[in-house]
Amino acid sequence: MNTKRRAIPISLAFAATVALTAVTLGPVIGAVKVDTSALRDAVTVDGVRAHQAAFQMHADANGGTREASSPGYFASVDYVANAMQTAGYDVTVQEFDFPFFQELEDAELEQVAPVPTVYPYFDAAGFATMEYSGSGDVMATAEGVDLVLPPGAAANTSTSGCEASDFAGFTPGNIAIIQRGTCTFALKAQNAEAAGAVGVVIFNEGQPGRTAAFVGTLGGPGSTIPVVGAAFDVGVELAAGGVTVRMFVNATSEIRTSKNVIADTPGGRDDRVVVVGAHLDSVPAGPGVQDNGSGSAAILEIALQMADLGIEPRNKVRFAWWGAEESGLLGSQHYVDNLTKREIKDIALNLNFDMIGSPNFVRFVYDGDGSATPLAGPNGSKNIESVYLNYFAKQGLPVEPTAFDGRSDYGPFIAVGIPAGGLFTGAEGIKTDEQVAIYGGTAGDQYDPCYHLACDTFDNISLTALDQNSDAVAHSVLTFAMTTSSVNGTDKGEGLGKWKDGMEYIADKLQK
Repeated sequence: MNTKRRAIPISLAFAATVALTAVTLGPVIGAVKVDTSALRDAVTVDGVRAHQAAFQMHADANGGTREASSPGYFASVDYVANAMQTAGYDVTVQEFDFPFFQELEDAELEQVAPVPTVYPYFDAAGFATMEYSGSGDVMATAEGVDLVLPPGAAANTSTSGCEASDFAGFTPGNIAIIQRGTCTFALKAQNAEAAGAVGVVIFNEGQPGRTAAFVGTLGGPGSTIPVVGAAFDVGVELAAGGVTVRMFVNATSEIRTSKNVIADTPGGRDDRVVVVGAHLDSVPAGPGVQDNGSGSAAILEIALQMADLGIEPRNKVRFAWWGAEESGLLGSQHYVDNLTKREIKDIALNLNFDMIGSPNFVRFVYDGDGSATPLAGPNGSKNIESVYLNYFAKQGLPVEPTAFDGRSDYGPFIAVGIPAGGLFTGAEGIKTDEQVAIYGGTAGDQYDPCYHLACDTFDNISLTALDQNSDAVAHSVLTFAMTTSSVNGTDKGEGLGKWKDGMEYIADKLQK
């Protein structure tokens, strides 16, 4: 799952609020009743785990990772593509370029003089590396650039570093101390580098809610100097005059190549395509056998069992394994960007399964109608949600809503108006006492304690969650594969407009 560096006490640009009350039975609209028991019986935990074991083997043989441009990832691509082709699916491997960023060591920021101070890395009171920062180990005089101290009453009142003229008189070879606000971090860093800065510290603006260190992005590779985001107080100290600063960033920032695997059922209506997706890549730190080997393995086993049972879907089912999700949903975005208007219209819905076996799990269902979370999906998303609510209710299994917060591969589909839904068992969120009473597990621990770490291995799993959710995934895939109704034909919810407004707000906050 994307936007998942590490859990830190740091001020992020956006945080979604998830309701924690159990969801009860709701109506099913836009889907006929389908007997999914044979498929659910055929999809076993052992079958899903066999694919996870293969993913673990691919990582073990290739440096312990299945990052989207790594040999371990490409071995996983070959494994999935070969299995689907052998089963009789029409398989396409879609290659694309993407911006890659990885910190190789913890960054360092310190005031050398006059008051020696080491600022804490990835801490609200310290600093964090900007995504796509360049590398460097530099020591130089700090120089403030067009600062507003004290800050204005409203956010984005600072234009520090937004114009080349801000750097008139800037001393080449110094480290630029720039205030957050108005324009993108990338523009501030570009202007500083063009003026001869050897490093850039962009510190928070200073109004209430904009004081802590933050995680920002430069939008893509290009910077050749270290760039970090810092707390307001850190910036004020460094810009005081006569301050010597040392910065150290060791990172890889470059364009790389990855692949999506797309596999279609040979039959089914091609004007009502059901896209079933899961991202196949891991973060660089580990093999990603739960995130997202769980979702990837489950949809692979479902596809293979559908073929083995001879199921002929009424609607074409398109199974997709996305690359570079961990770099920003880039594989699914590439796929959607290359669809024609006709092809977009022909996709009935997108089902997304990103982490379905978290060890300290909660059964989350995406909140299609936005009734309990900030954003609704496009028309039809409510109907997808209802299929899961009814299924779990019949199994006597309580669930909770989770928000369409833009953190997984449904995002590009929703952005073009395609209904979406799916399941999730939790990442870096903390399990509550109330959730323990419902689902078991450990209060105060993350849903997935190995989230984005090297320990996300074959053993990092809840077999109970994997079993229950694999069955639910199979049920939903077959339900929509066989439906005779349009998923979005009768749903009159908030839909795309509400989603787009919310995502424009999030993107603005992330960039500035």
